[in-house]
Amino acid sequence: RHHLIPSQSSIIAYCLMPNHYHLLVYVKCENFSQSVMQPFLVSYTKAINKQQNRVGPLFQGPFQARLVKNENYLLELTSYIHLNPVHSGLVSTPEAWKYSSYCDYIGLRHGTLPQPEIILNQFTDREAYRLYTNARLLKKPDLPEDLFMDEDQKPSFQEKTRFSLLPILHS
Repeated sequence: RHHLIPSQSSIIAYCLMPNHYHLLVYVKCENFSQSVMQPFLVSYTKAINKQQNRVGPLFQGPFQARLVKNENYLLELTSYIHLNPVHSGLVSTPEAWKYSSYCDYIGLRHGTLPQPEIILNQFTDREAYRLYTNARLLKKPDLPEDLFMDEDQKPSFQEKTRFSLLPILHS
């Protein structure tokens, strides 16, 4: 949290896995990699090394970043992040994995790290997001139209994203 200053970035979604992590980051500053991610990863590595009484790097190379250019990809990416523990066979439902923002999205937990409004504003309510994610789990492409807000009720993607959204994926 110390390195993720609200004026520089917001965490939209996350999932910590045993051998990698996913962060969907709303980037609000120039030079994000050097000013935010590098200090964050150094701090995280030091903390884990101290906790585990070990030395050396935790990760095999630099983080990967991809620019999110449209709303559909953003929604798919968020559900992909939240379903990663299920697809990896670690749990049978996304809410069973406590190391992700999914429980914050569906209202089972009220954490302060994720800022899911960009995603949740696309749906009528938290239950609609849960149904959307479960449909992806079951690979059902057909979703009832009433899960989503009417176009005239939700802000446009451009209005909501003055800055780039950047999923940070690391293996």
